[in-house]
Amino acid sequence: MAAIKQVLTIAGSDSGGGAGIQADIKTFQELGVFGTSAITVVTAQNTCGVHGVYPMPVGAVKAQIDAIGADFAIKAVKTGMLFDAEIIAETAAGIERHGWHNLVVDPVMIAKGGATLLQEEALEAMRTLLLPLSAVITPNIPEAEMLSGMEIHDAADRKRAAEAILAFGAKAVVIKGGHANNPLIAEDYCLDQNGESFVLRSVRIQTQQTHGTGCTFSAALTAELAKGQTLPEALVTAKRFIQAALTHQLHIGAGHGPTNHAAFRQFTTEGDVQFVQ
Repeated sequence: MAAIKQVLTIAGSDSGGGAGIQADIKTFQELGVFGTSAITVVTAQNTCGVHGVYPMPVGAVKAQIDAIGADFAIKAVKTGMLFDAEIIAETAAGIERHGWHNLVVDPVMIAKGGATLLQEEALEAMRTLLLPLSAVITPNIPEAEMLSGMEIHDAADRKRAAEAILAFGAKAVVIKGGHANNPLIAEDYCLDQNGESFVLRSVRIQTQQTHGTGCTFSAALTAELAKGQTLPEALVTAKRFIQAALTHQLHIGAGHGPTNHAAFRQFTTEGDVQFVQ
């Protein structure tokens, strides 16, 4: 029997279970890979917001990464909430030390409730230390604006922002469309270093059950890359996974409820995502 593919998430813990490490591990399990983790920060949060942020000591982050590197055959890595420049630097160093590839960077910066989850001085560390190692970075529109230093109002702006982000060294960027103004369609725009681009288009689901969508999407992408899928193939599966998770809602909590991580397995999702070149 072939060994199950093993993946690593380096991210924050969400006590509410909808985002962060918890969302990643659930998604990995649903997509048939074995998930390991290095926790960078513990948050006290629920569907109504973030009530406390408690970063781990950098030595604890290093120890977790090295423990995984010593014992697991990691095929893909994703990063989520990294909090500050010191943790970002240690994360990048650990990834290089262990020779890991297929790095998916989810640049977690702002929580659904508006809380800032990345210290300002950490932005430059992400640009210079982490992005050059990444196979793909998956910002939403506000995060892409922060990374690129420009506002995004239309498709032309989106392309320019993607080009600016690629200039930091990422092999590809996916600017997610959940924050765009189109009330009917959600589009994720992908651009790589070769200038190849495409759009993943789906029907916009009108719901407040959106907590952890970014974490879940990037975790699904990580799982599929670990299984040997090409980036376009992995992105289509990730988009279908999150579309199912948003469509089949759990209605948990009083605020932005978590997505349904089991929906992709439980419900038919063929044809719900358009690949447009």
